Amino acid sequence: MQNLSNPSPTSVVTSSVATALPMEDHSLQLALSAVHAAEDRKGADITLLRTTAVSLLADYFVIITGFSRVQVRAIANSIADAVEEDLQRLPKHMEGQGDSNWVLLDYGDVIVHVMMPQEREFYDLEAFWGHAEKVDYAELLA
Repeated sequence: MQNLSNPSPTSVVTSSVATALPMEDHSLQLALSAVHAAEDRKGADITLLRTTAVSLLADYFVIITGFSRVQVRAIANSIADAVEEDLQRLPKHMEGQGDSNWVLLDYGDVIVHVMMPQEREFYDLEAFWGHAEKVDYAELLA
């Protein structure tokens, strides 16, 4: 595993997530690492929103559905572990692990929401951030 703390502009991530994606967009690399980890834990209805043009909160939002509190917690933990391993980044803040209906991982430039179906439907973050660009991550991970 290469050290990514100060990558050169032409370097690429060599983890299981990125297959020759340029490192210029560190936020996208982190978001894709989260998406990949969520897929590994059977996270459903994964949405990746690029919010740079519409929000100062973050560059990307990743929204994932888990179908039980145990699965929501497992997805969130898997994401935290994968991002730490792939990119040597820890979340600045993690919220909701006690209740596990909605776990939020805040990396600053990327915010990950892992939610139970009821919370996801009620808060409808995709509609709230409907003016953000939806990213086709499957194409990037292929």
